Amino acid sequence: MEAERTISPERADQLAAQRALIDRARRGDASAHRALYESHVDRVYRLAFRLTGRDELAREMTQDTFVRAFAGIEGFRGDSSFSTWLHSITVSVTLNELRRQKRARARDAPLEEAMTIGSTAPLSDPILRERLAAAVAALPEGCRTVFMMHDAEGFTHEEIAEALGVTAGTSKAQLSRGRAKLRLALADLAEAWQT
Repeated sequence: MEAERTISPERADQLAAQRALIDRARRGDASAHRALYESHVDRVYRLAFRLTGRDELAREMTQDTFVRAFAGIEGFRGDSSFSTWLHSITVSVTLNELRRQKRARARDAPLEEAMTIGSTAPLSDPILRERLAAAVAALPEGCRTVFMMHDAEGFTHEEIAEALGVTAGTSKAQLSRGRAKLRLALADLAEAWQT
């Protein structure tokens, strides 16, 4: 509540307008749903895309996020900003879908593929962007999620903690661990640049 007393008048007006829009959406006002969707869709999509790395899946997760959010808008208590609440839904929906797809792929993998996994050498890619994307994709789920939310999307550790249901300290630890793993994964590139 202390933060509300120190915010600018413009921000206070924005928050009041947002609360009014949420109240209208709770009453089933389709135009309020549309306005909330339009004001948040780009950031939700970017987060879903950064978590999935695939446009089509990110679009699907964006839609699923809004369907779930509007179906459960009564559950929004206002303890956090609407965008933080919405982003926690995005993370949950997206990570659940990625887990589901991973289980389905493991279940459906042909036996021939499973036999050759250990024997094939990883392909090296000279393009830094692709190497970085691969290194990020290889991070453990928690590290990857925090890294993408913090370093790519600019969320604070407090916002990440609230969205993921962890402490800010856990968010910081995951980010530190993720960055260390990226440094190790890309160390050969750093050595090449120094010579």
